[in-house]
Amino acid sequence: MPDLLIELFSEEIPARMQAKAADDLQRLVTNALVDAGLPYEGAKAFATPRRLALTVHGLPARQPDRREERKGPRVGAPEQALAGFLKAAGLSSMEEARIQQDPKGDFYIAVTEKPGRTTQEVVADMMPGIIRAFPWPKSMRSGTSELRWVRPLQSILCLFGSLHEDPEIVRFEIDGIASGDTTYGHRFLAPGAIQVRRFEDYVAKLDISKVVLDPERRKDMILTDAKALAFAAGLELVEDAALLDEVAGLVEWPVVLMGSFDEDFLKVPDEVIRTTIRVNQKCFVLRDPKTGELANRFLLVSNIEAKDGGAAIVAGNQRVVRARLSDARFFWATDRKVKLEERAKKLDSITFHEKLGTQGQRVERIARLARELAPLVGADPAEAETAAKLAKADLVTETVGEFPELQGLVGRYLLSLERYPMAVAKASEDHYKPQGPGDRVPREPVSIAVALADKIDTLVGFWTIDEKPTGSKDPYALRRAALGVIRIVLENNLRVPLARQLTPVFGGADGAADKLADLIAFFADRLKVQLREQGARHDLVDAVFGLGNQDDLVLIARRIDALGKFLDTDDGRNLLAGYRRAANILKAEEKKDGEGTFDKSVNPNFLTEEAEKGLHAAIEKVSADVAVAVEKEDFTAAMKALSRLRVPVDDFFDTVTVNADDVKLRLNRLRLLASLRAATRRIADFSRIEG
Repeated sequence: MPDLLIELFSEEIPARMQAKAADDLQRLVTNALVDAGLPYEGAKAFATPRRLALTVHGLPARQPDRREERKGPRVGAPEQALAGFLKAAGLSSMEEARIQQDPKGDFYIAVTEKPGRTTQEVVADMMPGIIRAFPWPKSMRSGTSELRWVRPLQSILCLFGSLHEDPEIVRFEIDGIASGDTTYGHRFLAPGAIQVRRFEDYVAKLDISKVVLDPERRKDMILTDAKALAFAAGLELVEDAALLDEVAGLVEWPVVLMGSFDEDFLKVPDEVIRTTIRVNQKCFVLRDPKTGELANRFLLVSNIEAKDGGAAIVAGNQRVVRARLSDARFFWATDRKVKLEERAKKLDSITFHEKLGTQGQRVERIARLARELAPLVGADPAEAETAAKLAKADLVTETVGEFPELQGLVGRYLLSLERYPMAVAKASEDHYKPQGPGDRVPREPVSIAVALADKIDTLVGFWTIDEKPTGSKDPYALRRAALGVIRIVLENNLRVPLARQLTPVFGGADGAADKLADLIAFFADRLKVQLREQGARHDLVDAVFGLGNQDDLVLIARRIDALGKFLDTDDGRNLLAGYRRAANILKAEEKKDGEGTFDKSVNPNFLTEEAEKGLHAAIEKVSADVAVAVEKEDFTAAMKALSRLRVPVDDFFDTVTVNADDVKLRLNRLRLLASLRAATRRIADFSRIEG
């Protein structure tokens, strides 16, 4: 079957936009083909700094023919209705229509046969619209052209054909750029035009012209050459996946070269050196495998094979790296001259939020809360308070001002140099964690106290001023803060009742109780997300939260885990079915008699059937056992006790008529079912369990 090849050739596409642009091109083209009745076997998109390319293989040569039927007016309808039908159906006279019998009468039917168009025609029609509406994050117009593209579009390659035939150019034009069978090689190494026949030919000719089309192959080339150069120098590469992605998007023909800088710069912290070289020059750093410390070498990726072997390129990069490292060294030396405790005073003049005060005021709040949380997480209260007061101080250092991504880390280095306890220094770096799903959580008690205090203060503060996240916006990263609290608590197995800790933080704010309840509900939603990612069912989270006053995250997670395992057993499934049967009966009867009518003690004197006597005895025994197990926080034992209700519940429904003619018996049996419902609520709200 024929294949389609498309290339959109332009000036340099920013590296950060390339991967999504390739995905968008594939999505837009393949969706349009399928919508046009042209299914395909496979597709793959590629991006280089100067081109987007897409190959779609296994396409049919043309659309299938279509047969359409249009129902018209009744036979004998007015002339005006018949004329409208003829015009809409594209018929010249009513003789071209056929008559179809219907229970409501005879109607005219217009049958039209529409032959399918060739794939080339379909592609030629759809591509201009796709190109004009392409979803670039940023785009521009060039000269007098009305076309907006990320950078000026220069040529379009579009070919369609099978392996055994010469492909045809799919001809269309957009703003004076006509599609063809020509592309271009490397801007400097092979800038000439290249005539292309099909995808395999396209890739091979680009390769000869010093263009590696596949970004994954470019990354492999860079990584392999970088490791080889490092090994040859007795060093090892400090791998950086994000930098590798970026650099692969800056070159079409990667050439890895090694540069060096003065050893004296190694007195600057490793992270500062690495960030300086990474951010400013997009270069990789190397380390000595014997010591684990950075070496005074770096690797750069050039886009050309220079005649001098890259000597001039390396020299130029070394000059820039030297200048940047000189700046970093100056910033670091300046920061060491003033103690962080003194720098922290500057936070009083920096606004955190117009409604929440300065950074200094926020630090005081975090320090108080960290001291209160310290005993709950096993931290020393004084150390937690000190760490909180200094954790934000590096925000006003010169180094963090130049490299914001080093906030916290710079504080850790400076506090260590100032001989603060290691727990205090480490909290400066760790209190920001986790910053994403792949980031680790703090493990040291002082770091945990400060991290929790920081995130809780952020959440409570913005809840207090009604700046909560919306469905599409979360400018203050409050969802991330809540997930951070949840992960810290769960992964460190901490007993931190949220409501108890959040209540004093809200203080006397207007509507504090409602805002507290809303924030707890927000935590519940975030907990659902977290537990669902770990394989738990969201309805079980609802069932446990449905008990009310459930804000101990560790206990909630344990309950959910035990409940999930219980419901995966036959006893659990059958008991749930019995519960639902009881709940449905109670719901129907409570509509008649009033809700809460049956929430009274069962009268043993009105238990006449053996099955109801057995169920009553089982519920009383199981309820007591479940209460003891829950008190001990042994939810596995609680579920095991609850499972003993399965048989008596089954026996009850098999042999007992709930709505007996005797009013006293009916009322007592409904109270028995209500006691079953109450017994299950010691574990969870079973009414919220799905499936």
